[in-house]
Amino acid sequence: MTTLSPAHPVRRKPRKSYSAVPGETPGALPWRAFKSLILLICVVLVLLPFLAIVSTSLADPVQVTKAGGYVLWPDHVTFDSYSALLSGGLVSKAMLVSVGVTVVGTALSLVCSITLAYGLSRPGSFGHKPVLMLLLMSMLFAPGVIPSYLMVKQLHLINSYWSLILPTVINAFNVIVLRSFFMNLPQELIDAARMDGASELKILTRIILPLSKASVAVIGLFYAVTYWNAFFNALLYINDASKWPMQMVLRTYVVNNSQLSGGQLNVAAGAVPPPTQSLQAAILVLSIVPIVIVYPFLQRHMNKGVMVGAVKG
Repeated sequence: MTTLSPAHPVRRKPRKSYSAVPGETPGALPWRAFKSLILLICVVLVLLPFLAIVSTSLADPVQVTKAGGYVLWPDHVTFDSYSALLSGGLVSKAMLVSVGVTVVGTALSLVCSITLAYGLSRPGSFGHKPVLMLLLMSMLFAPGVIPSYLMVKQLHLINSYWSLILPTVINAFNVIVLRSFFMNLPQELIDAARMDGASELKILTRIILPLSKASVAVIGLFYAVTYWNAFFNALLYINDASKWPMQMVLRTYVVNNSQLSGGQLNVAAGAVPPPTQSLQAAILVLSIVPIVIVYPFLQRHMNKGVMVGAVKG
C-alpha cells in the first residue's frame, strides 16, 4: 500500500468562482446587477422631470403647443422664454432681489452665528448658560406667525428687504453645530495664543476659523439655501411685487398658475409671447440653477463639516 509523504502534499483543484469581486459568494453577481438596474431606474425617474422642465423651457413655441404642455426633447432650441423673463421684467428684478438677499443674509448670518457659537463654546464666558438655554428653547418653541409679524411691524420693516433677512438671521441648530465643532478643537492652541497676548478676536479669526473651514462652508450652504428658497417672509412682509424674491414669483406664477402680464415681460410690440408652459419651466430652471452651481463647490465639505461638528466623542 502506497502512502503519501509529507514532502509531496496533495494538490487540489481550485474552485471555480462566479463572483466578479474576490471574496464574494457565488451568485452575488446577478444580485449586484439587479441592484444596479434598480438604482439606474430610480436615477432615470428622478432626472426625467428635470429633463422635461429644461426641454420645455428651451423648446420652440410651436412644438410646445403641439405637445399640449411639456416636451421631453426639443427639436429646435430657443431662448425666447429666458429672454422674455430676464430683459428687465418682473423675473429679472426678482433674481436680483434673491441674489442680494442670499449674499447679504448668508454673510450676516455667518458672522452672527460664528461669534455666538464661539462665545458659547468658551466655558465661563459672560452669560454663557442663560444664552445657551435661550438658544435651546428657541428650537423647541417657535414664536408663531402673528408675534413675528407684529415684531416686524413695530420695527418698521414691512415692505423692506431687511424683513427677508433679520427674522431668520440666526438658526439655533446651525449655532449648536458650530459650537460643538469649536469645543472639539484643541484647547492647547487657544491657551498658547492667549499666552502670546492674542485677543479673542485674533484667536477666532487666525486660529479657530482656519481650522473650521469645512463646518463654516456647510453652515454657509445651509443659510444660502434657506435664504434662496424662502418665500413665506415675502408673502407676509412684502406688499410691493417689484420687491418679490424669486421664490415668491415661482409660487405666484407656477404653483398658483397665474398669468404673467405683458408689462411683466419684455416682449416686442406685436410679438407673440412664449407659451405659458415655457415661461413656467424657465422660471423653475432659474430658481434652481444658482444653488445647483454653488453646491458642487461645497459638497466635499458636507460630510466632514456636519459629522465633525455634530458628533462628539
